[in-house]
Amino acid sequence: MSWLKNILARLYAVYGLLLFLVTLIIMCIPMWLVSLLPEPQRMRWFFPLARGWMAVYLPLVFCPVRRKGLGYFEPGVNYIVVCNHNSLMDVPVTTPGVPGLNKTLAKVEMSRIPLFGMMYKIGSVLVDRKDENSRRQSYESMKKVLEMGMHMLLYPEGTRNTTDQPLKPFYDGAFSLAIDTQHPILPAVVFHTRKILPPGRIFYALPHRIDFHFLPPVSTAGLTKDDIPALKEKVFRMMWDYIEAHNAPARNHRTAAFG
Repeated sequence: MSWLKNILARLYAVYGLLLFLVTLIIMCIPMWLVSLLPEPQRMRWFFPLARGWMAVYLPLVFCPVRRKGLGYFEPGVNYIVVCNHNSLMDVPVTTPGVPGLNKTLAKVEMSRIPLFGMMYKIGSVLVDRKDENSRRQSYESMKKVLEMGMHMLLYPEGTRNTTDQPLKPFYDGAFSLAIDTQHPILPAVVFHTRKILPPGRIFYALPHRIDFHFLPPVSTAGLTKDDIPALKEKVFRMMWDYIEAHNAPARNHRTAAFG
């Protein structure tokens, strides 16, 4: 029956893409109006729109999101949220899924996509990874995001993890930023987005529930640049162990059990 699954997965991909385009067009005018506002008012208006959009779209494509660990976000504290990265589905789940206002770091190429790029211009710090000046400026921009009381959402693996391992090695950037600004790191783990968009498949998708879990924050108070390797290893191990523990039931019983 693999041929039938293949046909259904491609029909579902068409459905998901068409629905995304229709809802994107509907969102364009209010998003354009929001883009004219200064910061941080722009983000205060952007997030109700983005969250409302995904609250409608994701259930309609049969990919409801279930969050866990929201209590780790202490009122009045903004965090550097570090999350694993498995799929293109991660961004529409994690950005609206993090409570409070937040921005993520994104490649400048994403802002050039017609219509959709406008969302990236509003909700992201953009960087040209080939340009050293752009990388330096993006780092300073992330500091300003934190100074304005917003969270920074970063994917320390750098790119999507298409390996069979729970995580790819982390880059230093998120941990250097956390130590420079003395903001705590809050690890997060997203499950099942790779099942929706399997790596290596073109125009192939399958519906699946998404789980987005937050882990206990890690303080950076008093840490210096010399502590980056140990901090990175601590967060990496927390996330690796959590993924392994919560994927074990899936390996044994086909479906993961989340409390």
